[in-house]
Amino acid sequence: MSGGPAGRRIGLGVLGCADIAWRRVLPAVVAEPRLRLVGVASRTADRAHAFAHRFGGDAVEGYDRLLDRADVDAVYIPLPTALHGPWVMRALAAGKHVLVEKPFAVTRVEAERMLDLARTSGLRVMENFMFIYHGQHAAVRQLVDEGEIGEVRTFSGAFGFPPLPDTDVRYRAELGGGALLDVGVYPIRAAQMFLGQGLRPRGAVLRVDPRHGVDVQGNVLLQSPDGATAELSFGFDHYYRCDYSLWGSRGRIILERAYTPPATRQPLLRLEQQDRVQELRLPPQDQIATVLGEFAAAVLDDAEPRETPADILRQATLLDQIRACAEVDR
Repeated sequence: MSGGPAGRRIGLGVLGCADIAWRRVLPAVVAEPRLRLVGVASRTADRAHAFAHRFGGDAVEGYDRLLDRADVDAVYIPLPTALHGPWVMRALAAGKHVLVEKPFAVTRVEAERMLDLARTSGLRVMENFMFIYHGQHAAVRQLVDEGEIGEVRTFSGAFGFPPLPDTDVRYRAELGGGALLDVGVYPIRAAQMFLGQGLRPRGAVLRVDPRHGVDVQGNVLLQSPDGATAELSFGFDHYYRCDYSLWGSRGRIILERAYTPPATRQPLLRLEQQDRVQELRLPPQDQIATVLGEFAAAVLDDAEPRETPADILRQATLLDQIRACAEVDR
C-alpha cells in the first residue's frame, strides 16, 4: 500500500462498469483520501476507457488482468448479484481485500464460503449496504430506546420504483435478478436493525413476470421471537417509495427516503404520539463516503465494520427462508 504510516492509501481496482459505480460510488472513491483508484476493469475496452477517462486510473480489459496487478490492494465489485460469489472468491484468492455491492450473495451457503475464505486469508470483505451507515437510523434507534413510542409492535418498510428498461440486468434470472435481491433486501435488513435477531418468515408472496422469469414484486411478513412483526413490500413495478415506520404501543416513527438519501438531504423524522406530532430535521450525511471511510479503516487500521459476518449470514438466511416459503404468483 502506498504512502508512509501517516498517509497510507489503498490501491483500489474496480471489477465491472456498473451504473451504481458511475453515478454514486466512484465519485466518492476519488474523494476519499485513503483510497487511490488504480484501475477499472471491464469485459470491453471502450467501457473501461470511459470510466478511466472520468475517474482516473487505468482502463483494463478483463477482470483477471486487474486482479493480477501488484498495485491493487483491494477491489470494489459492483457486478450483478450472481457474479458476486465467483469474483469475490477469485479476488480473495489473489490476495485482495473486497468491497462488494449488496446483496452479498445469492444464498447462505455461498455467503459462508466467501466469509470463510476471507477469514482464513486474513483479508477484509465488506458488503456495500450503504444505508445502514447513515446516521438517521441511529436517531430512530435513540427515540425507540428512550421509549418515545413504547414497545415496538410493528415495523413496516417499503422500497419500490417504476419498471426498468427490458435490457436491465435486474430482469435476468441467470444474473441473480429480481426484486427480492435488488430492493427487498433493504426493508428486510432494516427490520433486523430494529426488531433484532431471530426474525422468521410467516408468509411471503412473490409475483414473477413471465416475460423475464424474475420476481418483480413482493410482500413479506416476518415475526420476531417476542411477537413483533415486520410488514415489507418491494418491487420495480411501482410508484417510487423508499421508507419505513415503527409502530409502538405509545406512538409511531416515520422515516422517508430511508435507503437512498442524497448526500445533501436533511432527513426528516416524524414522531407521532397521542395529541402530539413532532418533525425532527437531522443533519445531512453522505452514506457512500461513510462506507468507503469504514472500508479504508478496516483494511488499514484493522477496525471492525459495523456490519459483521454474523449480520451478513442472518440476512442471507432470511432470504433463503423467504424464497422457500413464498407463494409464487406467475
